[in-house]
Amino acid sequence: MKITVLMGSPNRNGSTGILVKEFVRGAEEAGHTCDVIDVCHADIHPCIGCVRCGYEGPCVQKDDVEMIRNKLLASDMVVFATPLYYYGMSAQLKTVIDRFCAYNSSLNSRHLKSALLTVAWNAEDWTFDALETHYKTLVRYIGLEDMGMVLGYGCGTPAMTKHSRVPQEAYQLGRSL
Repeated sequence: MKITVLMGSPNRNGSTGILVKEFVRGAEEAGHTCDVIDVCHADIHPCIGCVRCGYEGPCVQKDDVEMIRNKLLASDMVVFATPLYYYGMSAQLKTVIDRFCAYNSSLNSRHLKSALLTVAWNAEDWTFDALETHYKTLVRYIGLEDMGMVLGYGCGTPAMTKHSRVPQEAYQLGRSL
């Protein structure tokens, strides 16, 4: 299986990166190929709502979204990886998802598998409620097949994350595919 990971953390060596590395390690050990796209350091502009794409491209903006589009449409699975920022995904990842509208029909017809990898400083039981709801809505709308979520409660620093159960959970999720 070909997996595209949309890495939505601006901190390349942070807690989200730890989960991504472990997920990729597990998936590659299981025989899959992974392509990690660092969306935070890519040239991506927000959707301007012009709808000139007609919801099936091309987008009037010329940036790295075309590369992301090509990779996603050639993939079997997409992984959304993000730190929790004010109870939602990072703005950088949300910007990429907003731009899905330029290839909405093609993306919906792919029936990709998906997963969510996320970390947060907070450890309250409601910490991920809004992000989980958003992810589940994307799964439903795009017609994705959810393969699982790794929710890293209490993972505010890389040290906290490394000493938690979540790197192993990310590895196991990748390995189980």
